[in-house]
Amino acid sequence: LKSGNATIALETTFTVTVGSGGSGGNGTATGSNGTSSSFNSVSTTGGGGGGHWTNIDGLSGGSGGGGGKDGGDGGAGVSGEGYAGGTSTGSAGFAAGGGGGAGAVGDDGLGSEVAGDGGSGAASSITGTSVYYAGGGGGSTNANASLNKHGDGGQGGGGNAAANDLAAQSGTANTGGGGGGGAYTANTTGGDGGSGVVIIRTISTATATTGSPTVTTDGSYNVYKFTVSGSITF
Repeated sequence: LKSGNATIALETTFTVTVGSGGSGGNGTATGSNGTSSSFNSVSTTGGGGGGHWTNIDGLSGGSGGGGGKDGGDGGAGVSGEGYAGGTSTGSAGFAAGGGGGAGAVGDDGLGSEVAGDGGSGAASSITGTSVYYAGGGGGSTNANASLNKHGDGGQGGGGNAAANDLAAQSGTANTGGGGGGGAYTANTTGGDGGSGVVIIRTISTATATTGSPTVTTDGSYNVYKFTVSGSITF
């Protein structure tokens, strides 16, 4: 999650890019990073993909991906955007770390059965209402473990990891939430990351837009919420 101020020149068209979430990994493939969102001079870094199988580290990104089972380290986050993913710990580290969120690190996976929860997202009131964005995805665990404590997704759109016969959840669209991990013994695929969102809050009134943004007002401000890429002209 990233916010910033931008100078808007009138009679100018600005491109708005809404990033996509990364794809979920499985026992032989690391999850991929999400892509960046941007408007004018403000841009984000896509979230890091989660690690896979034995000792594979999570990828670094805006928020870091969780480390894979048996000792994989969490990926680093970007200062001002998100936090690191959790690490898989213990001598029988079947449980993976949770993905980092915009507001907190992902929890570590503990031993063979208790996977890390995703880190919490961060709240923004840019629309006039407080909403959490960019929660981390929950870490995976052994599908046959007696406790089978899969990781829960962090507040702000993070998906839960797979558990028993439940598939991993993808991150919620247009929140930037991370996808949950798959259960490694069943070699199930983790959930995909949620797509991003670009929200522009300005006194000025747009003369034209593409991408069909949602337009609301908050006091004297106009709020343009883009859930797909487009453009805006002032």
